[in-house]
Amino acid sequence: MRLAWLLLCLAPLAAAPVELSLKRAVQLAASPEGNTQMRLSAEALKQAESRSAQAHAALMPDVWGAISEQNMTRNLAAVGIQIDTPIPGFQIPTFVGPFSTLDARVSATQTVFDLSTYRRFQASKVGVSAARSDVNRSAEQVAAQVARAYLAAVRADADVETAKSNVTLSEAVLKQAENQKAAGTGTGIEITRSRVQLANDRQRLLVAENARRAASLQLLRAIGLRLDTELVLTDKLQYIPVDAVTLEQAKAQALSTRPDLEAQRERESTARISASATKMERLPTVAAFGDYGSSGTWIDNALPTRTVGISLRVPLFDGGRREARRAESDSQYRAEKVKTNDLKEQIELDVRLALDELHSAEEQVRVAREGLGLAENELAQARRRFDAGVAIGLEVTDAQSRLARARDNQTAALYNYNVGRIDLAQAMGAVRKSVE
Repeated sequence: MRLAWLLLCLAPLAAAPVELSLKRAVQLAASPEGNTQMRLSAEALKQAESRSAQAHAALMPDVWGAISEQNMTRNLAAVGIQIDTPIPGFQIPTFVGPFSTLDARVSATQTVFDLSTYRRFQASKVGVSAARSDVNRSAEQVAAQVARAYLAAVRADADVETAKSNVTLSEAVLKQAENQKAAGTGTGIEITRSRVQLANDRQRLLVAENARRAASLQLLRAIGLRLDTELVLTDKLQYIPVDAVTLEQAKAQALSTRPDLEAQRERESTARISASATKMERLPTVAAFGDYGSSGTWIDNALPTRTVGISLRVPLFDGGRREARRAESDSQYRAEKVKTNDLKEQIELDVRLALDELHSAEEQVRVAREGLGLAENELAQARRRFDAGVAIGLEVTDAQSRLARARDNQTAALYNYNVGRIDLAQAMGAVRKSVE
């Protein structure tokens, strides 16, 4: 994948057009080096994994070492030390020093019982799963975005081809009008009318070519490629029947496979576990601690010393901060539940709209095909009538306009149908699978 990506990025340097299919475009955009959204979701996953590692570290031993050397003086009387001597008039001084001490020590603490910390660790693991689901969600969104951009570019190609066909036809009609005029069966107005039609078609061709360049740039941006890359799109607008699916089947698949719903469910689970961890802060915690090292006035008289113990911490009162955190975490959990239910309803809406859109687009394709066939027949008959001298050039020009409109209608219908396929696949959480 990385090699293919590098080859595609370096292709513009060789000034060779890059052939690109819809499947390949989606693969490139959904790769780790592709679309910006994919790179950001990958970084979000790494951050979630780091937070989980931090939560796990709170359950592991904490070991550290320290060494210190101090030079000090002390007032013994300040700490309540008063030494009396049996010798009259002789008093041991209360001010001692300066003297030096050295202490080298290894210390450790270990959590023995802390349900709140353990539950936070569990919440962090679910958070990692949610981040992974977010990566899949981003991949689906990017795939849908790129697929629509690819279809828009393919439509722009089709518009250019249609515009070129219209120009070619107008040139032929103009030639026909000129021949009729030379033969004495035509008029100058018919030649002028044909030239006006040709000028209009050339204008539409310029507009279509500009729209194609814009669509190509949008596609490159969606994939994450250099904007000076020259693309050759290998897929064309066509009618590919989809497997029949009922509303209930589509809803069931969407609820089971949509990565955004899976991620939201895991976020809800994370909020629930986090709320539980906050409640458990009221429980006692037990920790073990100890240290070992040498201390003395210097290395030659340092002696080993140690401390070993266990501590029990019982929360009593913290000014209400704990209860405030518990209320906040409960509210966050309820908010995530609301988001989950709302997303389920949105998924049903997406599926319904996508199915309606696809069914409508199928009818548009059927009607557009019929209209195109009729328009082609009309133009052929008008040109035969014009050649035979039983019709004027206006009939041909009108037939040309209707044929151009029929061609545009067919392009629009095929585009709407393929966009409908992508919308339904996205609603069901299967965009990447649908383009394979």
